[in-house]
Amino acid sequence: MSESIRSQGITLALTGASGMQYGLRLLECLLAADRPVLLLISDPARVVIGMETDVQLPGRNRDAERYLSELYRAAPGQLRLFGNSEWTSAAASGSGAPRRMVICPCTTGTLGSLAAGTSNNLIERAADVVLKERGQLILVPREMPLSTLHLENMLRLSRNGATIMPPSPGFYNRPTRVQELVDFVVARILDHLAIPQDLMPRWGQAREP
Repeated sequence: MSESIRSQGITLALTGASGMQYGLRLLECLLAADRPVLLLISDPARVVIGMETDVQLPGRNRDAERYLSELYRAAPGQLRLFGNSEWTSAAASGSGAPRRMVICPCTTGTLGSLAAGTSNNLIERAADVVLKERGQLILVPREMPLSTLHLENMLRLSRNGATIMPPSPGFYNRPTRVQELVDFVVARILDHLAIPQDLMPRWGQAREP
């Protein structure tokens, strides 16, 4: 499983920004695509999940892991969930971490910590590992307006190899439901991860009736 995680797995981190629907939908799609997922959830993210969604996440990590595995029909062992202080996670080491990581949603506080390389918790350390190992790091910051400091942090991270993907859904498909807006953003993330998806028609393609 370790080598499978490194080569095929994805580290997905949820931090306490608004927009938790993006992260949970991405989790669902990654599991449906048969990808091993290391899921990192901060304490503020748990609060936001309860505020923005109907997901009733148990307090204990192993219970939450079982709950989400059942909710999204994960295969046995496909999903592993870790809190922000579980340093024994494979995500904390370059020898075991997946080569790809998404932080969705990503707080501007997390952006600042990543730009400074502080690694004060597991999410920050996991992202630092991906950058130092020259892997793929996708950040989905949800904030407006953006201060100069936020923009400078994004620029610094972009120059160090991160991909910055603010959740800005397009409207050319004429969405009529919130789920379509969420799927637009998740589809773009999956495209960057090179994971096949059919969540939305691409530009120039008409949606079949």
